[in-house]
Amino acid sequence: MGTTTVVELCGELDILAKISLADRMDVLTSTGRPDLVVDLRRVTFMDCCGLSLLCRARLRILAREGRLRIISDEDSACVVRVLRLTGLLDSFEIHPDLLSALDPLNPTSDDAIA
Repeated sequence: MGTTTVVELCGELDILAKISLADRMDVLTSTGRPDLVVDLRRVTFMDCCGLSLLCRARLRILAREGRLRIISDEDSACVVRVLRLTGLLDSFEIHPDLLSALDPLNPTSDDAIA
């Protein structure tokens, strides 16, 4: 695929975050076959706007036959909770840490938060 881009987000993924991140995420997902890891371990809150940002990135990456991985652990349980409540948990490749997310032999993680 090429180069993997790692983006670490922190704080609240809400309407303000979406406004400030949307253009940058569009750039990161506009290449030939985007390979993006989004580290959400420092996210303390995520609402529908944050979810929308992730879903848009996922759809853009899938349309370009790329790969999107999310890093989430117990400290970022709000992310997993929102994905679970919306029925989208299985739509994302979730890893507990950066090492497992970058492992080319590990398309999904058995250790992921579920």
